[in-house]
Amino acid sequence: MSGTSSQQARRRDPYPWTWELPLGVVVAVLLIAALAAHLGRAVANRIAGAGWAFPDRADLFTSLPGLLTGDAAAGLPATTAPLATADTVLTLIVVVELMVLTAVSVVLKVGLGRWGPGRMRGMASRSEAKQLLGRTRLRRNAPIIRPDLYPTRRRRG
Repeated sequence: MSGTSSQQARRRDPYPWTWELPLGVVVAVLLIAALAAHLGRAVANRIAGAGWAFPDRADLFTSLPGLLTGDAAAGLPATTAPLATADTVLTLIVVVELMVLTAVSVVLKVGLGRWGPGRMRGMASRSEAKQLLGRTRLRRNAPIIRPDLYPTRRRRG
């Protein structure tokens, strides 16, 4: 069957997956990365004593080039408080971006496992099997349900 599993072949998909969902995911990840850069700068400025400051929505993307060169004041309203150094800003941007990258990767892994094209279809969860079959029936039929975990016992006689 040309690369599809039998489960996928039996299922009728009323709406094929096209470019909209991947594009939406890419746009969301890029937006999260831009917000994480501003969060890294805000943490650096907070540590330096300037307090929490975020740019206006209009300056959110236009201030990114200056921010990524280490300018702690890019896109922020004028302040007299001491701002963080360029090294501190860039270091904290990298730290926050790595944390966000890890979180996004975990969310994508869980989401693709749950709703992605490679998910297992037609399998009951542990609680659904327990509710439908009951604990005693599950224990009695364990070698049939999971022969890899519960090998059949041979009777001597």
